[in-house]
Amino acid sequence: MSAPESPMPESDQHLPEQPLIEHLVELRNRLLKVVLAVLIVFAPLFAYANELYAIMSQPLRAALPEGATMIATQVASPFLAPFKLTLVLAIFVAVPYILYQIWSFIAPALYRHEKRLAIPLLVSSVMLFYLGVAFAYFVVFPLAFAFFAGASPEGVSMMTDINSYLDFVLKLFFAFGIAFEIPIATMLLVKAGITTVESLKEKRPYVVVGCFVFGMLLTPPDIISQTLLAVPMWLLFEAGVFCCRWLTPSPQAQDSTES
Repeated sequence: MSAPESPMPESDQHLPEQPLIEHLVELRNRLLKVVLAVLIVFAPLFAYANELYAIMSQPLRAALPEGATMIATQVASPFLAPFKLTLVLAIFVAVPYILYQIWSFIAPALYRHEKRLAIPLLVSSVMLFYLGVAFAYFVVFPLAFAFFAGASPEGVSMMTDINSYLDFVLKLFFAFGIAFEIPIATMLLVKAGITTVESLKEKRPYVVVGCFVFGMLLTPPDIISQTLLAVPMWLLFEAGVFCCRWLTPSPQAQDSTES
């Protein structure tokens, strides 16, 4: 007569959770790679932190009246503002590598047709974000700062704090970068079956109003910067609708819509 089987050790009862642990370990390793990549980019850039801040502040300094300068209202601002700018710029430069790590983590869970769609969307989303930031720096900033400088009341000298200026431009960079992602968002909504090209065309008047509302909320309270954000948002929406004409919803989205 065979001896009764010994009960399963307590450590073996957690074997089904091993895949989750492996995913968490992989996620940790990829996050460490992202942090390391940002630090590698940050290290050489920090040597030129002051020069980078001078380039970033050029649109404002060009609009200041003769003899006016930027100021630092806090003791550590002359160091912290360039440091913060360099760190953000390092993340900005490392975005393609960061997205590559994200893609490598989620790619095994995607179907083949989803991978074929995801890669162009990732590349185009990065390019559109960079394009939005460039549009803000080269087009919006000169016009907006010239307007601000010309609107100063008599007897008021325009001398902006360097830390406040950095927060202001980073907010606008983020706003324009996200706004330029509208074509990608439109294509994803159509691909997922959430909406259709015909429905988007019918809602065009509401989209135009919404663009100006978002422009009002995301930009300073002046008509120039609001319009310079709202008009590109509307044009990018139209571009997304145009591109969606050749995009068919996924089979899963079609099945869910029909049911």
